[in-house]
Amino acid sequence: MTHQDKSALRSLINKLLFDKDQDEFVGSRRGDEMRLLLEAALQDLIEAEASVKIGAPRYERNPERVTRRNGSRPKQLDTPAGQLDLRIPKLREGSFFPSLLEPRRRVDQALWAVIASAWVHGVSTRRVDALVKALGCESGISKSSVSRICADVDEYVQAFITRPLDDTWYPYLWLDATYVDARIGHRVVSQAVVVATACSVEGRKEIIGMDVGDAESTDFWTQFLLSLRERGLKVASGDDPAGVALVVSDAHQGLKTAVKAVLPYASWQRCRVHFARNVTQALGSTRSKPVNAMISTIFAQSEPEAVTTAYHQVCDSLRTSFPQITSMLEQAEPDLTAFAQFPVEHWRKIWSNNPIERLNREIKRRADVVQIFPDKPSITRLVGAVLAEQHDEWTYGERRYLSEISMRRLLHTLYDHRTPQPLNPLLVLDAA
Repeated sequence: MTHQDKSALRSLINKLLFDKDQDEFVGSRRGDEMRLLLEAALQDLIEAEASVKIGAPRYERNPERVTRRNGSRPKQLDTPAGQLDLRIPKLREGSFFPSLLEPRRRVDQALWAVIASAWVHGVSTRRVDALVKALGCESGISKSSVSRICADVDEYVQAFITRPLDDTWYPYLWLDATYVDARIGHRVVSQAVVVATACSVEGRKEIIGMDVGDAESTDFWTQFLLSLRERGLKVASGDDPAGVALVVSDAHQGLKTAVKAVLPYASWQRCRVHFARNVTQALGSTRSKPVNAMISTIFAQSEPEAVTTAYHQVCDSLRTSFPQITSMLEQAEPDLTAFAQFPVEHWRKIWSNNPIERLNREIKRRADVVQIFPDKPSITRLVGAVLAEQHDEWTYGERRYLSEISMRRLLHTLYDHRTPQPLNPLLVLDAA
C-alpha cells in the first residue's frame, strides 16, 4: 500500500472512530464512510494479491518478478454497504482476477438454485436427488430459501442479458443455438438456447445476448435480433458502415431469413465447420475425409484472389466423382468465402462459429448436471450465469481477441468500400 493510500485509509478510520460530531456520524454520511472504508480495504487486498502474482510490489525491483503491471480495469461490486468502485490490475503477460471476488460464485449459485428448484417442486431426476443428498440439505431446503436465491441470481442475469449495447459497435457477430431438455406443461421437451457473441470495434470479444425458445424458427430469431437492436446494437447502412458488417452462423433457414430482415447490410459467413459436417452427412464418414481435406485447401490461402481460384479448382476436381458435393459448393460459394472481404488477420476467427461452439460446450457441461430443467426460467438462470461469468473472464483477459492494428485495417476496408471519403480509422476507433 502506498503512503497516499495509508493516509486515506487512516483518515477514514479516524472519522469512524473518533468523530465527536454526532450529526456527521449518522445516516447517509456514516454509510458513505463505511462504503469508502470497505472500498479502500478491498482495493488494498486486490493490490496485495496482484503483487504476489507479479512477484514484486509496485515500483520495486525484484529478481523474482515474473511480469509487470499494465494499467487497470474498473470493476463495480455490489455490497450491503453500497456499490464499490474497484480497480483490477492488468498485467503485461498473463491475466489476473482477484480470488476474493470469486468469479465463479454466481454460476455455482445458479446451479444450486436450479437443482433446489427441481427438488422442491418434485420434478428432479435421480442425479438431482443424489446431488441434494451430497449437499447435505436433503431435508432442509425450503421453498422460501430457493425463491430468495433464485431472485438474487435472476436479478444479476437479467441485468447482464438486457444491458445497453450502445457504448460501442460490433463489426462481427456470431450466432448459434444449442438444445437442452426442460419440463414444460408436465412434459419433457427440447428447448433452443440461442447465444450471440460479438467482437467490438476495439477488438474485444463479448457475449451480447441469449434467449430461450421452443425452436429456431424465423419468428424466434427475428425477435431475438430485434431485441439486440432495441438494446443499442448498431446496424450498418449504405451511408454508414459503423455497425454489424459480418454475421457468422450455420445455414439454418430461419436464422438466415432473420439476418436478412434485421441486419440487411451485413454480409453472411456460413460456418465452414458446419459445412464440413454437411459433407460428412452426405457422403458418410469414410468417403468424406478426403473430400473435406480437399475443401480445406480453400481456407489455406492468404489472398482473396487465391481463395477464389482455389475454390473453383476444388469444384472442378470434385465434379466427376462427387457431383452432389460440387453442387453444394457452387451454391454456397458467396457464403463460404464471405470472410475474404475482410482483413486476412481475421480470417481464422471469422470463417467458423468456433467462439460460440466453445460456449455451447460449457452450457452443455453445466446442463448435464441437471439433465432436465424444472422450467424455462431455470434455463435462463443457469445459462445466463454461465455466460455472464465467461463474459467477465473475457473482459479481464490479458489481450484483445483481434489486434488493434488489424481492427484499423478493418475500418479502412469498411470505409473505403462504402463511402466516397473514408474517415480516419484512428478517429473512428477513438470515437467508438
